[in-house]
Amino acid sequence: MKEKEAICVYCASSALIDQSYIDAAFELGARIAKSGNAMVCGAGRTGLMGAVIDGTLSEGGKAIGVIPQFMVDNGWHHPQLKHLEITPDMHTRKETMARLSHTAIAMPGGCGTLEELLEIITWRQLGLYEGKIIILNINNYFDPLLAMLHKAVDDGFMKKDHKDIWAVAHTPQEAISIALDDSKSISLSSKY
Repeated sequence: MKEKEAICVYCASSALIDQSYIDAAFELGARIAKSGNAMVCGAGRTGLMGAVIDGTLSEGGKAIGVIPQFMVDNGWHHPQLKHLEITPDMHTRKETMARLSHTAIAMPGGCGTLEELLEIITWRQLGLYEGKIIILNINNYFDPLLAMLHKAVDDGFMKKDHKDIWAVAHTPQEAISIALDDSKSISLSSKY
């Protein structure tokens, strides 16, 4: 597979969430497929991960799952994935997902998703990731985190131009529009 052909989606595997999140993940996967990009995610079979994979596959798209061996051993991977990259550990998983992508979209999630989002923001600050970073703020889920990031800038823990590292979208359609529009500035973070 050629590097940088995918849109990476960070998202939860929890099945205990509101249907509106599941629907948004399915729509995002379908829109990624329709855009002609591959979709890369953590390969989970349930929750938003399962839904974004299902959405991608529903439109004939290429879904690439990246998952550590111990998760495969536990049967946590999506059974319909034809493109599965198995890594030795979580750190390699995240590096692989970033390496394969030209854009990272973070959907709502728990500690793992939040950690992935903050790490890719850090990598962008350090020049280790050049792709776009889009926070898909379904149901205003990320408002507290966005407020914290803005406070970090306001209090001098981050540079003012670091607010330009991420964009905020509220719908899957808006996220894909930002991902595909080369003329759009990434400095949309104040939209929350």
